[in-house]
Amino acid sequence: MDTTTTTEPAKRARNSSVILTDRMCEKRVTKRVKIYDRKCPGLHVSITTAGVATFSVKFTDPKTGKQRTGWLGVYNPETFAVEDARSKVYALRGTGAVALAETFRDRKVQQAKRGKTVDAIIEERIEWMKTPVKKPDGEMRPRIESWENVASHLWRFLSPSLGKKIASEVTKHDIATLSNDIVAGRFGGKASVSNARHMRRAASGLFNWAAEAGRDYVSASPCVNLPPLDEEHPRTRVLSEHEIRTLWHGLDRDELRWDRKTRLALKFALVTMLRSGEMLPIRRDELNAGNGTVDIPARRVKRRRTIAQPLSDLAVEIINEAMGNYEFAFTGRYGDAPLSRSAMHNALRGNKKTKGICELLGLAPFTPHDLRRTAATMCGELGLPESGIALCLDHQANQDENGKPLPAITNRVYNLATRVRVEKKRKVLDAWAIELRRIIRKSAETGLRLAA
Repeated sequence: MDTTTTTEPAKRARNSSVILTDRMCEKRVTKRVKIYDRKCPGLHVSITTAGVATFSVKFTDPKTGKQRTGWLGVYNPETFAVEDARSKVYALRGTGAVALAETFRDRKVQQAKRGKTVDAIIEERIEWMKTPVKKPDGEMRPRIESWENVASHLWRFLSPSLGKKIASEVTKHDIATLSNDIVAGRFGGKASVSNARHMRRAASGLFNWAAEAGRDYVSASPCVNLPPLDEEHPRTRVLSEHEIRTLWHGLDRDELRWDRKTRLALKFALVTMLRSGEMLPIRRDELNAGNGTVDIPARRVKRRRTIAQPLSDLAVEIINEAMGNYEFAFTGRYGDAPLSRSAMHNALRGNKKTKGICELLGLAPFTPHDLRRTAATMCGELGLPESGIALCLDHQANQDENGKPLPAITNRVYNLATRVRVEKKRKVLDAWAIELRRIIRKSAETGLRLAA
């Protein structure tokens, strides 16, 4: 029976102490007790009823003159015993009173950082992404211009399952499990490899950002060495000549419930090969009647570079009708703002109350992006140069006219000429307009009927 030392601090004065031993740290107690070490003043151990012993040290902060307590670690007979705790206190005191106080002050801040939840870090990350910064073109725009998409992926996929968890406690297994649930359709939606890939990309950006020096919310990202996802196959939908005719003439029918501006936008996308986000907000001052082009500013272009897209005579007819007296070419319901980026997609797909254009015209489903692919494919079948088609799609040409590979940096940094590129694109788009007129006129079905 141990009768040499008592572990009941209530029977001692507050500053009384004993020579602390490992055996005392291992003793079971009925209520929480605190034992001070006589051999190393300030060092004490706190023992809970669960048998957990924690070492701390009391010291006076020279800046405030107040007594503070610094946490040292949890007792472990093999890795952190009483002598280890004493040695740590001696080492800390050897750095001086000021350094000792700063050490524990920094540790307290660090512990607060490591205590942040995933949801708290998501909110902070979104604020950081959408903060305006000066871009290469001189404009102030969000730091991450696609922040809305990233934020959507974080809130939709990561937050529901891991949002309440401490970020520093999220493991690779947590991310892999969530990814598998999304792929298998166990996440509250349909099975989707694409959504799992979006989640991984957004989560990786979040945790890498959280681990950066100055934040240190996590020690390392858990989004590493995850099992590979199944390969996604690219879409191959291309409209046939018959489908193009049906679509073109069907878009002119007044029976369609979808507004005329949206239908003209679909035509314009097929004629110009522009993306939805590039063409829908076209303003009157972006049209250049003198050289027959439209200048798309960098903030609306996927690769964040200004593009001058030539307009064929067919494209000019469409945009003149669409613009009328408005500031934007394709205005929404109230005429003071452009159509949303989802307007064309929604018109083709429809909704619960209204059938989409594809169903009404009896066409197999397709998306606005498929119109770009259709135009590019048709131009390829005409024998037009691939380099010119790539320029029309705003894809970086990686070969010269002889098929010789070009260094990636050539067009990105050094060759900034636009006149030659515009002429190459004009040849392609003018030829495509001629071919499109032929397709539309060939056996035109004037009696098209809407599907029931």
